[in-house]
Amino acid sequence: MTDFKNKVVYQIYTKSFRDSNGDGLGDIRGVIEKLDYLEELGVDYLWMTPFFKSPLHDNGYDIADYRSIDPVFGTMEDVEELIAQAEERGIGLMFDMVFNHTSTEHEWFRRALAGEKKYQDYYIFRDGAPDAPPTNWVSKFGGSAWAYVPELQKWYLHLFDRTQADLNWDNPQVREELKEVLRFWKGKGVKGFRFDVVNLISKPAVLQDDSSGDGRRFYTDGPRVHEYLKELAADAGIGDMVTVGEMSSTSLDNCIRYTNPAEKELSMTFSFHHLKVDYRDGSKWELQPPDLAALKSLLTTWQLEMQAANGWNAVFWCNHDQPRAVSRFGDDGRYWKESAKMLATCIHLLRGTPYIFQGEELGMTNAGYTHIRQYRDVESLNYYKIMLQDGKSEAEALEILRQRSRDNGRTPMQWSSGRNAGFSDSTPWIQPPDNYTNINAEAEAQDPDSILHYYKQLIRLRKESRAVSDGKIAFLCEDSPEIFAYRRFTEEQELLALHNFTNRTVAPAGLTWQAGWRKILGNYPDISLADGVLTLRPYEAVVVIL
Repeated sequence: MTDFKNKVVYQIYTKSFRDSNGDGLGDIRGVIEKLDYLEELGVDYLWMTPFFKSPLHDNGYDIADYRSIDPVFGTMEDVEELIAQAEERGIGLMFDMVFNHTSTEHEWFRRALAGEKKYQDYYIFRDGAPDAPPTNWVSKFGGSAWAYVPELQKWYLHLFDRTQADLNWDNPQVREELKEVLRFWKGKGVKGFRFDVVNLISKPAVLQDDSSGDGRRFYTDGPRVHEYLKELAADAGIGDMVTVGEMSSTSLDNCIRYTNPAEKELSMTFSFHHLKVDYRDGSKWELQPPDLAALKSLLTTWQLEMQAANGWNAVFWCNHDQPRAVSRFGDDGRYWKESAKMLATCIHLLRGTPYIFQGEELGMTNAGYTHIRQYRDVESLNYYKIMLQDGKSEAEALEILRQRSRDNGRTPMQWSSGRNAGFSDSTPWIQPPDNYTNINAEAEAQDPDSILHYYKQLIRLRKESRAVSDGKIAFLCEDSPEIFAYRRFTEEQELLALHNFTNRTVAPAGLTWQAGWRKILGNYPDISLADGVLTLRPYEAVVVIL
């Protein structure tokens, strides 16, 4: 297995990173243009969201051909150049594989619709009348998880958009097709893979109604998922590569199994429980302030249990499906810089491999849209309609989207204060936040106190300190929800990381500054001490060598 514990992954949402040809869409050559920036930042892998041939109903997560590049993003030659130039800079490419489903425009699905039995068995079709879906399962994008094909008198399963048909992993031919996709890209020089919602690939043999939910308990971490991941890693020859699985509504026990090296399934997993602490009654579309006690408890539990069982976390706040962390868990106004740095410190010093989502290293914020016309995300548009149908006012629905929409993470990368944030010479496919004139890479590169420079320090610390990259973790101040404190340690070195998640000054209970302690990193220029008692100012982070 490739060593990944001292590495940092940077996620690129290709469509929004950099437009090189003036069509308003980010592209592969735009990524090539910015490789020097990424090298200077210090990252080791680039996780590229899908740029394969696609109708783009779900921004590329509806793939029509796994081995072709969508012309809006570039050519195969562009991709080959990207891989080669990144490797020259010591950066590996990690490609995003959407293997739970394909686009309904994929050749396999088109042949299924044409009546070919072989390809109908590539998907999950069920006979039935047009007014009787096979089960009452609900799509994660809203509405039924089944779509009817009158010509076939059959329903097909789509856990996401109706243009994203779920594959039948119980069919060995499907699994072999997907292994060939991995072999193809490995042969091109790709160094890692991220697998989209991969814990949903195994469905039960008998599909039934869910009397107490939306169906996910039947297919989440499904009956043969571990078997299939072991087979995929072994047969496709990716067991020595860095792999990460996105896990939807997963369990801790399963993530331990997915990532324990003895199981030979995945290097690490994304889990999202800590990103649901601001969901009222468990609903993404109902707002509440983040429950800091729950956040702390979840992060602590997953860290300790994964450590005890030799599992490995992908640690993160943001990605293309999440709002911006500084707007969500920090303060994107008065304490913008402080809270962005604090959140970064918290994640990067945890046990696990940290992921940076493009613009996170600049402190990019939520979009701040005020009208439904500004949104592009299919999930947001679907749920806006559902919220209005359920009785919410337009203002209420827009406020929920302002905080929850996936478009918050998909706005153009803010490169400069120039036109369109330096992303494109023409109108971008989605509008950048107005604050790009102040929050941008060009300005932060010139400011030694910037969030960008702080991220560079965090990345260097991981590479220089085994206590951070490979050390154990233990938690302190457990009774204080405002303070998230932990030790990282090896036999040779011990660090203490302290984080204040509030906009008030707080004293970490039971912690007294000791002689010999030395601050090595923090988001304030000094340390606040009174009679030997350390206090943490609003959103303060302090890293100390003990």
